[in-house]
Amino acid sequence: MSATLMYEKMKEKLSRVVPDAELRYKAELADRILELKKERNAVILAHNYMEPALYYSVPDITGDSLELSRKAAQTDADVIVFCGVRFMAETAKILSPEKTVLLPASKAGCSLAASITAEDVRNLKAQFPGVPVVTYVNCYADVKAETDICCTSSNAAMVVESLDSEQVIFLPDEYLAKNVARETGKTIIFPSKTPQARFDELNYQFIGWHGKCEVHERFTVEDIENARRQFPDVIVLAHPECPPEVVEAADFSGSTTAMVKYVQENKAERYLLLTECSMGDNIAAENPDKEMVRMCSIRCPHMNQITMEDTLAALEKMQYVIDVPEEIRVRAFDAVNRMLAIGPGGARD
Repeated sequence: MSATLMYEKMKEKLSRVVPDAELRYKAELADRILELKKERNAVILAHNYMEPALYYSVPDITGDSLELSRKAAQTDADVIVFCGVRFMAETAKILSPEKTVLLPASKAGCSLAASITAEDVRNLKAQFPGVPVVTYVNCYADVKAETDICCTSSNAAMVVESLDSEQVIFLPDEYLAKNVARETGKTIIFPSKTPQARFDELNYQFIGWHGKCEVHERFTVEDIENARRQFPDVIVLAHPECPPEVVEAADFSGSTTAMVKYVQENKAERYLLLTECSMGDNIAAENPDKEMVRMCSIRCPHMNQITMEDTLAALEKMQYVIDVPEEIRVRAFDAVNRMLAIGPGGARD
């Protein structure tokens, strides 16, 4: 595809959300990326939070992080370029050890994934011996390796209930844990705020951790109330990583893929998405007959590090290769695979 044809394709989809000068410049980059993708026998994955010009130009697959990794594993590509953050690229390597995985940024971390370490998990297991550990997939490989089973935001309750255990250690997202505890009718404690001597006095089923997404934790009920005052017909969608009171006040809560599907399948004209801002632009581009309320000014600083320029550089230089030690990879794979064996819902974060 020539840069001119790429520009026309991008313009048709993005003229309402991306300035024309930016489209022309990025169409040139996209054309070169596609050439290199073919030369390297690469597959390009883009998370729903990627900026629109990237999201609608070079990726072969778009969606939630685990879904992307699973689909990439089914391809015959030699190289996976993961336009997302580091824990996502690690998951791609966990599922495709024979492929070269590139992250188009030297860091691209995650506040939630960085909130817990493998040692933290080992300490919790020693503190609560015999209690199964459920870990949200939005964590690093060494944490997954210490886990009995992983979960996503869409199947977390199903995973917890599949364990048939009176108590569960649920890591690392505080708000997702609280939302799942509320959904399943369980009580929750956070050991870092509870003296060891009091554990026997408490009635609890969930043992949580104080990890948070620095984007989702900033949304408030006041944001929803303000939007509804101005737009009484607005439908509010909140990610399960948002505070429980925000999720409860929203009209719908679900993974990024579930949000995309909700907007596509519902007839309402106006939506407010309480998640990373670029996703609102991407949904607006795909649904020109529907309005995304532009309240959001919250971008993930880590996702924002993935640019078209860096995606091109990653393929040119084959740089920022993601490796996972085999001993950790195998154990992490087992935790992910146990989740996938449970049934549907395992492909959405």
